[in-house]
Amino acid sequence: MKKFIVEDEFWDVFPEAKIGVVICENIDNSIGDVEKFKELLLQAENKTQTYLNKEEFSSNYVIQIWRDAYKKFKTKKGARSSIESLLKRVHNGNHIGNINPLVDIYNSISLSYGFPCGGEDIDKFTGDVRLTKAKGNEEFIALGSDENNPPYEGEIVYKDDDGAICRCFNWRESVRTMLTENTKNAFLCIELIDESRNEEFEKALNELSDLVNNNLGGKSKIQILNKIHKEILITE
Repeated sequence: MKKFIVEDEFWDVFPEAKIGVVICENIDNSIGDVEKFKELLLQAENKTQTYLNKEEFSSNYVIQIWRDAYKKFKTKKGARSSIESLLKRVHNGNHIGNINPLVDIYNSISLSYGFPCGGEDIDKFTGDVRLTKAKGNEEFIALGSDENNPPYEGEIVYKDDDGAICRCFNWRESVRTMLTENTKNAFLCIELIDESRNEEFEKALNELSDLVNNNLGGKSKIQILNKIHKEILITE
């Protein structure tokens, strides 16, 4: 049995936040029709003007709200939210490349709705997963690296019993739990820190779940965590 627990140390910093989770079971994430997912990403890129309607990139609302959020806890210098990184690439005229179906799907949702989205392989978790403040000694090897780069003490992280899974809230993910074409069971999440966008948040979760079910099979369930509802069961 594995749980996802959002600890009080997180709620102390973001009391009004919501963490939306889609648990996907028995999916087929093997790379098949690349063109289909390329088109999905292109359609999502075309929707980003909604969030990039101001000429100065940093003045756009989605960028501002996440930069303000990152000022509330200890972060690595230069770390930005995952949604800012995606929008920056589109803003600079670059396309978002294909990785694998699950990642392409959640990137398309992230771009379409202007929320950070992420995902991990459930079968690679060790023990429960926690969203909390780091102690500063958690092992963390980022995608594209082979060096241990632990989070700072007080940094907001997702972690399990073997170390950090994602640093600086949603900045950088661990290679240890990353989604691959062999992933069968996935933990996908969308993070909301702005209460005014709750309706869009729920639409994004539903569309994420539907895209996975319609393209990768299996089954999925949606759960939303908040300051009252702090933990869910990931696996029996």
